[in-house]
Amino acid sequence: MKRVWVKAVPWNREVALAAVECGADALWAPPGWVSEVRKMGIIPIVAEDGDLKPGQDMIEKEVRDKRDEGEIVTLSISKTVVVKGVDRTIIPPENLLSKTDHLFVEIENLHGRRAGFGILGKGVEGVVINNPDPDAVRHILLVLKGGTEKIELLTARVKRILPLGLGDRVCVDTCSSMVPGEGMLVGNSSQALFLIQAENMENPFVNTGPFRMNAGPVHAYIRMAGGQTKYLSEIGTGDRVLVVNVEGKSYPAVVGRAKVERRPLVLVEAEESSRPISVILQNAETIRLVQSDGKAVSLTDFEGGSEVLVCTEKGGRHFGVRTDESIIER
Repeated sequence: MKRVWVKAVPWNREVALAAVECGADALWAPPGWVSEVRKMGIIPIVAEDGDLKPGQDMIEKEVRDKRDEGEIVTLSISKTVVVKGVDRTIIPPENLLSKTDHLFVEIENLHGRRAGFGILGKGVEGVVINNPDPDAVRHILLVLKGGTEKIELLTARVKRILPLGLGDRVCVDTCSSMVPGEGMLVGNSSQALFLIQAENMENPFVNTGPFRMNAGPVHAYIRMAGGQTKYLSEIGTGDRVLVVNVEGKSYPAVVGRAKVERRPLVLVEAEESSRPISVILQNAETIRLVQSDGKAVSLTDFEGGSEVLVCTEKGGRHFGVRTDESIIER
């Protein structure tokens, strides 16, 4: 996840409020305003008397000509460098990204080369929004923090559902309310994750919980925000899981808690492009996979031959990070 800071220099109270309310990762303020920011909410402050000190923890550097490139690379060895003026230079952003990875880039809006440099450049740590319009700051933050990853969902054909007995199941409760068609990606293998819908549909057994996803057993993988995966056993308060809908649109959701309980389990075996894939889930009517037509269907109503939505990838994962090495999971 790219970090997003907001700059309120000179002091702009409305911009600062927008930063706090919309979830900025830090607020850049002039000296003397730290106590005022503290009253608005808990947020790291970039200031001479704040949590991150300019010149000590990070440094600004404006790009004016080709000679500044080497200086930025040298400075970034020991400090985070906030690069300014990228639009006004002939230096391709890729030149800097190929040599260092401790860079932020200052942007005013979501257009042009600066936005691409900050959002898409794989080596950039984050962006600094410098815009005096609080509404513009809110819009940029909502776009950047709202999740931009588009997931390609494919159809897999269910072959059989087999009861397994008891196991430790993880239920993920988030700080977001998910609507029908939204859920999370879970699977036995990181190479094939099934879209499991949140518990947001009425049923005769328990109350709905649109913030909740009954995920699966402790060994299973779950897709996180930012492209990584984790074992469900690792999920905890404050983590950011990826919520995905039937169209593949996604956004990060903060985990409020994760509950591990002993529950009966079932194995769902399916096939995607002649490749066998599987997921283990709790054996309950409230657990729903999403069909290719977007309809969520309870496990108890599935039959062999039903098609469900999955996300697949090539390669493997090492500590949750995608790699190109060959990894076989059975």
